[in-house]
Amino acid sequence: MRRGLFKKVFGDRNPFKQVIVVRGDLKLSPGKLAAQVAHAAVSAAQKSPHKKAWMHQGQKKVVVGCDNLKDLKDIYAVARKAGHATALIEDAGRTEIAPGTVTCLGIGPGLETELDEITGKLKLL
Repeated sequence: MRRGLFKKVFGDRNPFKQVIVVRGDLKLSPGKLAAQVAHAAVSAAQKSPHKKAWMHQGQKKVVVGCDNLKDLKDIYAVARKAGHATALIEDAGRTEIAPGTVTCLGIGPGLETELDEITGKLKLL
């Protein structure tokens, strides 16, 4: 959507955002955490039908934490059932953690109000 048309339709509102959910039990280093969050952000955005509008409005995203793999998979199931673009990230295992370890989840971009229903109670990182 062109920037002018986007503004005409949505005004100054930014209705889209992306949420990255990170497992808190892994205790990743800051660099490893940044790489995993980047993987999730790119992978989920590529799947979203809202990516163009989201990109035109500044690519709003938040990173939140959950306690463990079970919680992450529960959030993943809810987001998928609601029809959101998702990307569950598994590490290649070349540095800090074992191959195949699920580290984080990218959701959206999607409508902020809808994503907040799923992830709004999680703590910001």
